[in-house]
Amino acid sequence: MKADKGSAFVHLSGGTLSAFKRVAVVLTAAACSTALVSAPASASGGGSAQVAAANNIRVLARNLNGPFEVSASNGRLYVTQSGAGRVTEINRSTGHKSPVVTGLGENAASGAVRIGKKFLIVTGTSEPGDTQTPAGPQPPSSVLVAKRGHKAKQLADLLKYELKHNPDGQRQFNANGTAPDSLSNPFYILADRHRKGGVIVADGGANDVLRVSRKGKVSTFFVPPTVNTGPCKGLANNDPQHPGCDAVPTGLAYGSHNRLYVSALGSEVPGAGRVYVLNAKTGKLKYIIRGFTAPTGVAVNKSSGAVYVSELLDGLGQNQPPSATTGRIVRVAKGGKRTYAQVTQPVGLIYTGGKLYSSAWSLSGPGKGQVVRVRGGAFSSTPRE
Repeated sequence: MKADKGSAFVHLSGGTLSAFKRVAVVLTAAACSTALVSAPASASGGGSAQVAAANNIRVLARNLNGPFEVSASNGRLYVTQSGAGRVTEINRSTGHKSPVVTGLGENAASGAVRIGKKFLIVTGTSEPGDTQTPAGPQPPSSVLVAKRGHKAKQLADLLKYELKHNPDGQRQFNANGTAPDSLSNPFYILADRHRKGGVIVADGGANDVLRVSRKGKVSTFFVPPTVNTGPCKGLANNDPQHPGCDAVPTGLAYGSHNRLYVSALGSEVPGAGRVYVLNAKTGKLKYIIRGFTAPTGVAVNKSSGAVYVSELLDGLGQNQPPSATTGRIVRVAKGGKRTYAQVTQPVGLIYTGGKLYSSAWSLSGPGKGQVVRVRGGAFSSTPRE
């Protein structure tokens, strides 16, 4: 589903997460003119929520280019720098950075996870008119595999799988052969705890969650339904047979009790974003957490049951570039109470070692991105000041 022309949100929807990756480049020029700096990890100002955030957010790593997914393994963090086409290791104690995989293509890679000595990476920039065009040196809409310091190779072709199987059943091509929307654009990747060496992939472009084995076999794991309630009810879609807002899966995280959490963009319509809670082994839907606006990441504190959701574009004014006040993280307590941390332009989240980490300033251009640690004191009952 396409975002309305009057939408205050960047065109990320209808599976066109390729536009999301490219928007980092498009917005950089405009954003730079607003004097964005990388020093603060949150908006400055006199509001209590902003002060709380400023005092409870630690910048762990700076000078990143389009940081998206953040993953963890063996006490290290791994951030995918989409704008730089690389995966970077971060020491959680010192913040020291070191590249582990490079040459992934500018604005192509969005997520990576370490499994043993290998890194599995998702790339994808296919959109209408260029669905067969490689992104830089790498093929589009793929799961790649690489060892540290080595060139990545394709493990699975997700666009090929979408063209053959079309899990969400939406129209792929118009009568003239053009694609009305993005066909495949994977955004997030997670190690599959039930398939040794395999991964789970959130493919926003295809509107599904896929399972990829260690040998590259792709299968459908979960297809979130089109949202057709509230402001999405009856809304025109690229496929007339599927009115409403496309789900557009974006983030993945494991919780307790064998649960898998999937954030979904909801075509950027305010309040239409969802977190789908699944059986992590079978993909069967257990329940849904509703009421988010364009969520791009999810994390879970297994001890407390709290769920964290990043809203990358919260507070973005209509026809305005992202700024220091754009974005927030929503904390949903086990009982349902919501609190908010004013983190600037967050995308990927991970809760590991008793701490919450997030990418930040993700749309602010080369050298502006960060990975931050968000303490509990950063969250306030005030949504925005």
